[in-house]
Amino acid sequence: MHPVAYIPSPSQGVWHLGPVPLRAYAIMIILGIVAAVWLGERRWAAKGGTPGVIIDVAVWAVPFGLVGGRLYHVITDYQRYFGENGDPVRALEIWKGGLGIWGAVALGALGAVIGCRRRGISVLALGDAVAPGIALAQAIGRWGNYWNQELYGRPLDAFWALKIDENHRPMLDGGPGLDPKYADVATYHPTFLYESLWCVGVAILVIWADRRYKLTHGRAFALYVAAYTVGRGWIEALRIDDAHHVLGLRLNDWTSIVVFAGAVAYLYLARGRTGPENVGAPAAAVEAAPSAAAPAAEASEAEEGAQDAAPEDTTPADATAEGATAADAAAADATAADTAVVEAAPADAAVEDVADRADEEPAAEPAAEDEAAQAEVAEADEPAAGGVEPEAATVEEPEPEPEAVEEGPAPEAKNDAAAEGAAESGPEAAAGNGAPAAEAADAAGDNGADGAADHDRVEKGEPVKDGK
Repeated sequence: MHPVAYIPSPSQGVWHLGPVPLRAYAIMIILGIVAAVWLGERRWAAKGGTPGVIIDVAVWAVPFGLVGGRLYHVITDYQRYFGENGDPVRALEIWKGGLGIWGAVALGALGAVIGCRRRGISVLALGDAVAPGIALAQAIGRWGNYWNQELYGRPLDAFWALKIDENHRPMLDGGPGLDPKYADVATYHPTFLYESLWCVGVAILVIWADRRYKLTHGRAFALYVAAYTVGRGWIEALRIDDAHHVLGLRLNDWTSIVVFAGAVAYLYLARGRTGPENVGAPAAAVEAAPSAAAPAAEASEAEEGAQDAAPEDTTPADATAEGATAADAAAADATAADTAVVEAAPADAAVEDVADRADEEPAAEPAAEDEAAQAEVAEADEPAAGGVEPEAATVEEPEPEPEAVEEGPAPEAKNDAAAEGAAESGPEAAAGNGAPAAEAADAAGDNGADGAADHDRVEKGEPVKDGK
């Protein structure tokens, strides 16, 4: 079977730099570990954890995982190393391939528990952070099988089939010769590629589900395990390499079924688990702690110094504070009093000015009134058109004068009372009522002047108009 198009296999999987061999299988494993740590660090930081924790835990988890993966492979294929024609030393030749993912996950988890306890963080939270990274590491590590031309599937005639060299094709049991069924078959299912692509899909699924449903407390890791085992089941059914069979199924198929059931059960039991997880102190708090320690220490020292000085300085300080307070209050009162006096002064000055004008204006007003009265008398000497004699009109008009004469002193008294009230009412009354007092004083002054003028005219026997 020689299809026109196929995936070629590499001619070699090891290179030598002097005495040091560089094996493609080991390089793929290392690249997978680096990718898992890188992605795990990013997801751990997104959870609020301290950067560097994944690397510290990986120091424990990776060696444990490698040992566990090798032990699982050796135990499940013990006939290759401890059988009749087996060689136990070959069990140590890890560079030739042979790592079981189930053993790697089991012992790797034990190493992770140790690392998490040393850092004081939750192993479930860390498992959720590294779950997609582990799937990505498997996707890269599977390409090591490609370089070793191992773990391929049944014969395939398709353009994506993988070409396998003769010396890597299936052998007869217990003999170095090729299995006759596959001696002339060159292309097979690239199961390494299937599993690699499946693991990439699992990593994407876990990342998406974690963001969509907030998978915590180990549920993201359980989803990774469940999704991986589903793919591993049908991929395992395509492989034709030697393996133990139980009830017609390969041992790895049974392992996938059991692990899948356990992962799904955990997802169901932990479906309601919520709340914070112990991811340690965030990096920002760790970095800010030293810088905040110095100001806190200085503040503490300042408080202690103030407490030590308090017994000696309490009385003088209090006395000084009280004296300053009293002085400020007295100064405020004096300022308020001065303001009241200044504001009240215009009102008093207005009252006095009105009184002075009341004394001066009567001397001028009678002259004007005398001229008006003389003009009226002259007009009265002439006979009126209506036959009314002037004397009768002149006699009737002076009747309201006694009231005007009595009212003259009243405005002056009121002005004096208003002035005394403004002086006694204090700063607030003077400040609030200064303008009304001035207006009242002006009105009183006008009334006083008019009253004085009317009094003089009454004494002289002059007539008064409009009741004045």
